[in-house]
Amino acid sequence: MHAFPTGLSFDEALAIVAEVAAEHRLEHESLALARCHGRVLAQDLDAPLALPPFDNSAMDGFAFRHADLSAAEAGQGARLRLAGEQFAGAALAPALMPGQCLRITTGAAMPAGADTVAIKEHVSLDGDTVLIPADTAPGANVRYAGEDVRVGERVLHAGQVLTPPRLSLAASLGQPALSVARRPTVAVFTSGDELVEPGLPLGPGQIHDSNRELLMGLLRADGLEPTAWPRLPDDPRQVEIALRDAACAFDLVLTCGAVSAGEKDHIPAVLERFGRVHFWKVRMKPGMPLLFGSLDQARVLGLPGNPVSVLATYLGVARPLIDGLQGRRDPRPRWRARLVAPIDKRHPRREFLRAKLNADEQGVLWADPNPATGSHRLRAAADSNALIVIGDGLQQLEAGAVVEVLPY
Repeated sequence: MHAFPTGLSFDEALAIVAEVAAEHRLEHESLALARCHGRVLAQDLDAPLALPPFDNSAMDGFAFRHADLSAAEAGQGARLRLAGEQFAGAALAPALMPGQCLRITTGAAMPAGADTVAIKEHVSLDGDTVLIPADTAPGANVRYAGEDVRVGERVLHAGQVLTPPRLSLAASLGQPALSVARRPTVAVFTSGDELVEPGLPLGPGQIHDSNRELLMGLLRADGLEPTAWPRLPDDPRQVEIALRDAACAFDLVLTCGAVSAGEKDHIPAVLERFGRVHFWKVRMKPGMPLLFGSLDQARVLGLPGNPVSVLATYLGVARPLIDGLQGRRDPRPRWRARLVAPIDKRHPRREFLRAKLNADEQGVLWADPNPATGSHRLRAAADSNALIVIGDGLQQLEAGAVVEVLPY
């Protein structure tokens, strides 16, 4: 009888992953904005200044006092004397007097006394006289100080992913750097004496190692810089040495294979003996032998060996773990699509099915399930671009039913 949870539901496993990730959240670091893209913000950002910081023109044109237009003869517009010009970034022009206007460019500060901008293409010029159209509305084409952001307003929140627009906002507020969560360092192992590097000849009973490229690619796509370790052989002592070495130097250790109950599956025993097992085996398909534990400073996630199981367990469990270690609070997009073909699920486990997503002309997203079901059938994963997630319990879903999908 194991002293750790086994045979958990998928949701129970995710809850443990979230709890452990929260307990071992990674420390913060301050980075220049140029290095913050895709990182998780660690501290709230309150605006130190208003945006815009001053009233300014939204168009190239002429700034004037709308009272002069109101005083003009009905329907005739206003004839104003051109008193100068105001360019963006230049010193503020003198205040406008009644009957005057000022040439102004987009982004330039509104001169004192002016409250409206007439668009350049809408006015008529006669020497130093500018005819302002009668239908120019009060306050037209003026951007007011603070209309986007007020001083002290909270504009970014800890746990948000720093997208380009969010970093642009931080830059507009004069922030040269931000405090972000450190990204986890990740060691990647594949295992099994049968594995051979691509490019080398295969001996009897051998296959090329496909999981390394799969897992390294998934991690890189999530912005991480994983380190690929040498293949783990089917030797318990060598497995122990390699895992314990990696656990001393990395935040996260991901393994592929050797986590089931076979005679050559040594990873669970190493983790149970030298670390802590948080759970082993999850009621999901594919990916049931999934192992999660801690060893030294690292969280260890032992993924099954079949490539489709690696894909499903990474998207379903490893990614939430990585997000949790960084304190990410931005939820991943939860996509919904309609089934092209019916699905008859005759087992109680959470299931992840390969599928191809396409949108029709009406904007409806459709998921076309791949008929291949074996977790070893990598071609089906390559021909697909998402996983359909079918909930726990026996389910019969008709064509057109709405399902959750995980794009990859």
